[in-house]
Amino acid sequence: MTTTISPQGRTEPPGPRRTPVRVLVVGDEAPLTELLSMALRYEGWEVRGAGDGAGAVRAAREFRPDAVVLDAVLPDADGLSVLGRLRREHADVPVLFLTARDAGEGRIAGLTAGGDDYVAKPFGLEEVVARLRGLIRRAGSAAAGRAGSTLVVGDLVLDEDSHEVSRGGEPIHVTATEFELLRFLMRNPRRVLSKAQILDRVWNYDFGGQANVVELYISYLRKKIDAGRTPMIHTRRGAGYLIKPGE
Repeated sequence: MTTTISPQGRTEPPGPRRTPVRVLVVGDEAPLTELLSMALRYEGWEVRGAGDGAGAVRAAREFRPDAVVLDAVLPDADGLSVLGRLRREHADVPVLFLTARDAGEGRIAGLTAGGDDYVAKPFGLEEVVARLRGLIRRAGSAAAGRAGSTLVVGDLVLDEDSHEVSRGGEPIHVTATEFELLRFLMRNPRRVLSKAQILDRVWNYDFGGQANVVELYISYLRKKIDAGRTPMIHTRRGAGYLIKPGE
């Protein structure tokens, strides 16, 4: 495992902040959890650990983290069930899954269940820190927004200040990553955006060749935005994706 840690690029959500970023690390491998916690504290972040699902829920309730690192396998529950419990009380907190290298279906399930990103074991500490920086930056940008700024495409409305999305007046819940992707599409209506453009704008780092994460999140948005309605999100084969008013 890579243990080199760089002090450069420390990240906090945009705007004034008087308290450090709070990260909850959940895993039952104590040496790994402690090593990861040390790397995150080096970023200037406040870190709390939990060794099982029940402890994670209690810690989240008390600690109110800005981000969660969640092992997919825990002694008393699987990561997906823990994620569900966390989401009921902390709907918008970004969650980074730690998964086995060969757990392809598990990674997709984690993202489908509301996880925002994943890192496969064994991983480098730099990679985990970089992914968390991106999640925290996106969540902070979505929460901060631009005061009074509202994006409208057809009957789809996105409020950058309140982080609320609705279509035809019906509220739609989206995660921080889905919000950022939808905002990028809505800021460029009728314009085809390539996977590379979306990765660069929404994820802000090299995703290690996992460009299919864009397809996954486009599919999640379609289920929420277009289900039972005239489609607004469209694919241009070989070119990318665009959003336009339903016709």
